Amino acid sequence: MKIRRPEHGFTPTGTREDEFTWKPLRLLTFYRLILAGLLSTIFFVAPQATALGSRNPELFGATVVAYLAFGLAAGFAGRWRWPAYPLQVLGQISVDVVAITLLMHASGSLESGLGVLLAVAVAAGSLLLPGRLAYLFAALATLAVLAEQAYGSLLGAAIASDDYTRAGLFGAAFFATASLAHMLARRVRESEALAARRGIDVANLEALNAYIIQHLQSGVVVVDQAGKVRLVNELAWRLLGMPGRPTAKPLAALAPQLAQSLAAWRRQPERPPAPFRSPTGGTAIAPNFTPLGTESDTGALIFLEDMASVAQRSQQLKLAALGRLTASIAHEIRNPLGAISHAGQLLDEAPDLATGDRRLVEIIREQCERMNTIVENVLQLSRREPAQPQDIDLGPWLENFVGEFSQYEHVPAGRVEFQVEPEDSHIQFDPTHLHQVVWNLCKNALEHGGAKDTPHVVLRGGAGGSTESRPYLEVIDNGPGIPPEAESQMFEPFFTTNAGGTGLGLYISRELCERNQAELSYRPVTSGGSCFRIDFSNDTDGGRS
Repeated sequence: MKIRRPEHGFTPTGTREDEFTWKPLRLLTFYRLILAGLLSTIFFVAPQATALGSRNPELFGATVVAYLAFGLAAGFAGRWRWPAYPLQVLGQISVDVVAITLLMHASGSLESGLGVLLAVAVAAGSLLLPGRLAYLFAALATLAVLAEQAYGSLLGAAIASDDYTRAGLFGAAFFATASLAHMLARRVRESEALAARRGIDVANLEALNAYIIQHLQSGVVVVDQAGKVRLVNELAWRLLGMPGRPTAKPLAALAPQLAQSLAAWRRQPERPPAPFRSPTGGTAIAPNFTPLGTESDTGALIFLEDMASVAQRSQQLKLAALGRLTASIAHEIRNPLGAISHAGQLLDEAPDLATGDRRLVEIIREQCERMNTIVENVLQLSRREPAQPQDIDLGPWLENFVGEFSQYEHVPAGRVEFQVEPEDSHIQFDPTHLHQVVWNLCKNALEHGGAKDTPHVVLRGGAGGSTESRPYLEVIDNGPGIPPEAESQMFEPFFTTNAGGTGLGLYISRELCERNQAELSYRPVTSGGSCFRIDFSNDTDGGRS
């Protein structure tokens, strides 16, 4: 998410500043060309029909031609943006004041009416350059008018008694114009800066809202009153299986079932919408509708929840609560369980114990061991110690593991084998967790594998056929496999098909795999037997120690 920051300072060459710098300067240049062209046309085409140049035609003609040429040169300078913006404004306004004063003098001084054009030049300069420079242009225009009157007196021109008064009034008007234009320019720039800051704030809020919507744990779809999709976040796009860009397309064409649910909700808002299946054949989706606005015919905000994710989160909460409860119970069970086991051992040592009673003592001992195993597993679940992944060379690790497992479980040679392809395959996993998971899977394979005297287990691992494939390890037995009706429950806690089992082995194994960013799954073997596969993390550097 990209957050914009407000810009401060006056930067004439900036794109945003063009609206108040170069663009108005180009408009002033265009005005100057029109003014000079119009005065030239009137003077040279119909000199007898106008008072322009009545006092000094030669001066007027030369000045208006030079003024027109300067206007063209100023246009090119503004387009090339050289010299700098402040220098161009100062130079152009100064030339305007001088040229208009000369034209006014050549046309009969203040009586010609051209002095009003000086007010336009002063106002333009005050708008183009902020600060006190606005009053510089007013002072320059006032001095030019007074100098023109004084020069006319020196030349012996007839000067009325009130001409200097009129010149002074012109000067006061220039300063008033500069003051008003300066305040107007300041207000406009302040408004523009405020609008720019508000625009950046709005853009940041829009980016933040888009970021939040895209990363919500729920799918979000926004439709307008016509039923067209206006916004879809990533999760909703995946849940609905929308191809391409769904924006501005009818919802009925993209997700017909969702469109039907929306229509039913609009007819009966008080009725909860029914879940529907994803078009891609995935899990059930629960929609939730919220109107956008207060009118009856308006858009709708749609939240989509993956029922499988909801059920999974609910199960995790239940398991967490169950784990805390069972952990507290397990602590309380261990003490009486230890006392029962110890009493059974003492009773077994009695010399005059009957054979039938010894069998009962053996049952007590076996059940105590089973209960102790359950207690240890429950306590292990409640601890949830974080994983410490390390880089493990899979081939040597499996070789050591098979030797240890065969010796401890008294498995004849050849019953447990391992294969690694390629031989230099590496995985990222906590060694202690990996030992516990593979040991549990191998022990289950021996217990539930083939006939009692011919179980066979193969550990097959590798790194896949490409760099994108995840490293894996498979534990394959030659048993009858797992019934299809039990596949969906085999990883649930306390589920077992063995009367002597605890039902926690596979659940703990999957939990340990998830802590190491790995995935434990079951895959039936077509030739008979079961296959439990661990897909390890593809990160080959982050977990090395």
